[in-house]
Amino acid sequence: MEDGKGADLRERAFEFACRVLSVHRYLWKRDPSLRDTSRQASSAAGSIGANLEEADAAQSRADFISKCSIALKEARESRYWLRVLAEFTESRRLQPLIAEATELIAILTTIVRKSRERP
Repeated sequence: MEDGKGADLRERAFEFACRVLSVHRYLWKRDPSLRDTSRQASSAAGSIGANLEEADAAQSRADFISKCSIALKEARESRYWLRVLAEFTESRRLQPLIAEATELIAILTTIVRKSRERP
């Protein structure tokens, strides 16, 4: 990842994880039946940024692609769990997070695809 764009994406992933964790903390107190699902969403959201941090220190192109691919999978998982939560809670609170997950998926898909295409 280019330093400027990569740093922006890592920061965006960090902020996303913090926002999902905030929802998890809210739901933990409000609705015990959603604790496991919100924990899943929070874990997957945090893993996006963690894998992007690892990708930034990749030892090879293959390592970089691998870490970005994992971040992409985690973004997809985050979106899935957020969609499940939206069925049982205030979806107005979750819709912006679902939209952000969708944007992260699009960005990461492009990064992985272009990285694989380069010689």
